[in-house]
Amino acid sequence: MQKVLIANRGEIALRVIRACRKAWLSTVAVYSEPDANSPHIWAADEAVCIGPAPPLRSYLNSDAILHVAKASGCDAIHPGYGFLAENAAFATACEDNGVTFIGPSAASIHTMGDKAEARRAAMRLGVPVVPGSEDSFTDAAAAADAVREVGFPVLLKARAGGGGRGMRVVEDAASFEGLFQQATAEAAAAFGDGGVYLERYFSKVRHIEVQVLGDGKGNAVHLWERDCSTQRRHQKLVEEALSPVLDDATRKEICDAAVMLTRGIDYRGAGTVEFLYDPADKGFYFIEMNTRIQVEHPVTEMLTGVDLVGEQLRIADGQGLPFDAPPPPVGHTIEFRINAEDPVQGFAPSPGRIERWRPPSGAGIRLDSHVYPGYQVPTFYDSLLGKLIVQGEDRADALAKARIVLSRFTVEGVKTTIPFHLDLLDDPEFQAGNIHTGWVEARAKDRAA
Repeated sequence: MQKVLIANRGEIALRVIRACRKAWLSTVAVYSEPDANSPHIWAADEAVCIGPAPPLRSYLNSDAILHVAKASGCDAIHPGYGFLAENAAFATACEDNGVTFIGPSAASIHTMGDKAEARRAAMRLGVPVVPGSEDSFTDAAAAADAVREVGFPVLLKARAGGGGRGMRVVEDAASFEGLFQQATAEAAAAFGDGGVYLERYFSKVRHIEVQVLGDGKGNAVHLWERDCSTQRRHQKLVEEALSPVLDDATRKEICDAAVMLTRGIDYRGAGTVEFLYDPADKGFYFIEMNTRIQVEHPVTEMLTGVDLVGEQLRIADGQGLPFDAPPPPVGHTIEFRINAEDPVQGFAPSPGRIERWRPPSGAGIRLDSHVYPGYQVPTFYDSLLGKLIVQGEDRADALAKARIVLSRFTVEGVKTTIPFHLDLLDDPEFQAGNIHTGWVEARAKDRAA
């Protein structure tokens, strides 16, 4: 590879450009009209406007992106996360046009992107799965028949995507049809595919994800797990590693299962195998695989010292895995997503102009962001301003350091999630690690009562 087009925006576009520079690769940035003053444009060697604000006419416009790649002499495309990152048709189009897709094969994306197929693959390879439907549905009546076998409460999940979109919890048969229609409509709008499948819903479990690398030839390795249980409406708010609730034996089991799945599908590049974990009986269940770099990948990078985006580039260039066993984890690492949202108003979006931006810095602190004073937070895309990652000697040290660091993080002009994180750090249950995936919402209800 010589020249890479970054088919994304914001902090992940900057992150990929930095990795490309380190690997002596030229870069081409693409941007929509409202992103004309985004730093990833200035950081790249070249930049091309690909359309107006709506993602379908810019960052999801695969034809335009491929045209720019070929016209500018790019021999590879890095999709980042979101947008086209898990689009099997786009991966195929890249290969058909002689452009390397920096990610897994289209076959892996298709298998893992279809949640029902992913379940079947996991079951075939002996990886435990959440009880659920074997197929996905677009028809409420057909799904209602299947839910009788799965049982209530049931979780509806989009077949073709993630990030909480197209996801609904259904407590009983009376509310099933209405929530099913909501889920399919949201999934169709977000991913162009209204299919959903059914999973048994567990109310008090942890969300554990294992970072993996594969070479596409049946070799794979894990880089430990991240605990992503601090969520709101299935959207991650805080991620940390290692998980505070796994013992060494369970950690080995869950990481081995992730590697087994990765090897079994000849996976290429960086990916994340996600599980539900029940602390009550130490049972874990595969739920999905994200066939891309994750938003929270810096947690693992700080924990292990491995440049995951750099490894994506190496593997896509035909090089092998960098090691046979994961590097030993160092300390404890925790990431806080800094979003332009107002926690007091139900996390309502808070677009606008950043009047003041003074992030903290120092040893054990990392900030991945594209924001600067005067930056205009757009209304067209996600509200992520940056990711603050803090590393400590252990979890208690990381939490204590995070409290100091967040209190020194000054943002003016828009509302952010910083006050929420500070409040979280003062909560005894969070400090003790005594949470679950529904804990944030249950806590909010208790406070409102």
